[in-house]
Amino acid sequence: MLADPCFLRDSTRVVGDQLSEVLDLVEVRGVVSGGFAVRGPWVSRAAVEGLKFTAMASGRALLTTEGVPEPIALEPGDVAVLNNRSWLRLEGGTGDGPRREIVPEADFTSARLIGGAPDTDVVVGGHVDLNPAGRALLLQALPPVAHVRGSAAAATNLRGSLHRLFGEVTGDRMGSAFAIRQHGQLLLLEVLRAYVDQAELPPGWLRLLTEERLRPALDLIHADPGRPWGLRELARAVAMSRTSFAESFRTVAGVPPLTYLSRWRMLLARRALRDDDVPVASLAAELGYASASAFSNAFKREVGQSPLRYRYSYRERRERQERSVRM
Repeated sequence: MLADPCFLRDSTRVVGDQLSEVLDLVEVRGVVSGGFAVRGPWVSRAAVEGLKFTAMASGRALLTTEGVPEPIALEPGDVAVLNNRSWLRLEGGTGDGPRREIVPEADFTSARLIGGAPDTDVVVGGHVDLNPAGRALLLQALPPVAHVRGSAAAATNLRGSLHRLFGEVTGDRMGSAFAIRQHGQLLLLEVLRAYVDQAELPPGWLRLLTEERLRPALDLIHADPGRPWGLRELARAVAMSRTSFAESFRTVAGVPPLTYLSRWRMLLARRALRDDDVPVASLAAELGYASASAFSNAFKREVGQSPLRYRYSYRERRERQERSVRM
């Protein structure tokens, strides 16, 4: 049983709000990287990787990418999240003449100049920055392209976030760079919220968070991850037989319940090793492992490094990043 250790305390405060907890654990950030505003026929192409998002602040466009047979029509307020695609093509605009090739701008100069004019297509682009564990989780949880419709009733907050982000982009006001970073975070959160309400999710942790019938078992795991949970106890919490519970959980989460528990412990362990100086033996005990060596072996299987090597590597990388920022 956990004794409320400081390095796991955050995991006990978010029962019923596992999305916030997961986003904290995987260090997720929505990073706005550029955009443009254009009138008349246009086309924009880009090489992409990881998780890329494209938001249609105003106007309309057609989005094409690999593995998606038909172009996706983006309307005002829509956001598309590309999951592990290698290229992106957008085209839009009306009128005569050939399409102009548009390259997104990091400083949004065109958006500031003509962003508010009629018949203007305004596109804001960015990417989702997260740690390796987060990449694995989101790549599994989202389809090749997650299309979130801004016109949907559930997307009211998404439209508001996109409007405020664009206001900062075009306003060029004091502190705008800081504000854009914060709005990028909120935009990503609203995209995930709206997508959960609009789409049939593939098996994975995001779908699991929305499954109300399994919520009592999930709350138990998240509230007390160090307890030696068995199928019988977790199934009893949701009033199901062990077999039915195990099958239902695997269908929704993509993994068996005890595999999910093990992976959740590893996420908590990564955060503790990144942020605290907790001894490995203490962390192993609090996460329910019989010994430090059993924990270290499980961690290495999941992460590819020993706990101490992971801690040192992370801190060395963070120090290098901090030095590069100061230079």
